[in-house]
Amino acid sequence: MTSLPQKIMILGSGELGKEVTIAAQRLGCNVIACDRYRDAPAMQVADSYEVFDMSNSTELLNIINKNKPNIIIPEIEAIEVNTLIEIEKQGITVIPNANATAITMNRDKIRNLAAEELGLKTPKFSYASDENELLKASELYELPVIIKPIMSSSGKGQSFIDNKEELINGWNTAIKNARGKSARVIIEEFINFDQEITLLTIRQKDGSVLFCDPIGHEQSNGDYQCSWQPAEIKPKQLETAKEMAKKVTEKLGGTGLFGVEFFICGEEVIFSELSPRPHDTGLVTIISQNLNEFELHLRAVLGFPIPRITRSKAAASRVILAKDVIDNIVYEGVDEALQDDDTKVLIFGKPKSRKGRRMGVTLAIDENIIKARKKADKSASLIKVKRKDNNL
Repeated sequence: MTSLPQKIMILGSGELGKEVTIAAQRLGCNVIACDRYRDAPAMQVADSYEVFDMSNSTELLNIINKNKPNIIIPEIEAIEVNTLIEIEKQGITVIPNANATAITMNRDKIRNLAAEELGLKTPKFSYASDENELLKASELYELPVIIKPIMSSSGKGQSFIDNKEELINGWNTAIKNARGKSARVIIEEFINFDQEITLLTIRQKDGSVLFCDPIGHEQSNGDYQCSWQPAEIKPKQLETAKEMAKKVTEKLGGTGLFGVEFFICGEEVIFSELSPRPHDTGLVTIISQNLNEFELHLRAVLGFPIPRITRSKAAASRVILAKDVIDNIVYEGVDEALQDDDTKVLIFGKPKSRKGRRMGVTLAIDENIIKARKKADKSASLIKVKRKDNNL
């Protein structure tokens, strides 16, 4: 039996960390939100917060020792994982566990685990540690190819390369946008997929595994733009995806919710990536399910029961993007965006914007995916991120 309150430290205080914080507090937990800048979304709702460099071992250890959490939930990739491994040995629970966190924050480790150790179907791939290795590796593939940093988040640093002259630009983009000090990239074949899906996979403390209905999504420049649930895939493909997700999450171990991504190509199901935490495409579950992905994550983390996961109607999400660099933000059009039935708006509360930054999301449900997506798209189009007029 779990005694409350548990003291939970969230490493990464963006929009997903904010929802994790809310879910934890609703279950009676005390939350310390951490990030590298002040007023991050999760800090606005947490019991307390810390601002520091989470990739710095000394700073991370000092903050952990100061706050003495029972549970640490990493929400981003730029974390000094060796410190988490040592902390776990001292009896602090890391979610899903420190080793899984270390593996999944590096594309080479999770890809090697999936493709070589577990034998899952993945895109063909190679690694390069300098420009010459990249050029040599590119000869193994027909163009186009995808170049990604080994360590990054939300598609940052990813390039679609369709001619040899752009390969070095792809290298530079990957290295510039890599998390941490990584100087290695992955080059992989371009998969002309029919659709991408996320299969939210929940590992409970007793080792049992649950799944949400598959979520379809679209990306631009490697970053999530919209998602919908359920994704329409064949029953056999769904069973294959579940088998693959169960295989890789069981190998990683630990508890909590994992976002497992797949390409659907004809009859094939191809493993793409995995996040050991709630997934941005899963924001749609806030409106679609009886228990959203954040609530499922916390129930699994705390060892609470999950009797049943149900979905009401077809649902969709669409991100609200900023167009400019603004440090004094107001949102216009929220009232118009909420005029339709079964529509929600989530403003993340980020203190500053930049071009293309996700500032919020609209959510909608309807009788089918087409109607739900149109409703979410319409709502998002009505909301504008603008600079506050100080004269008002």
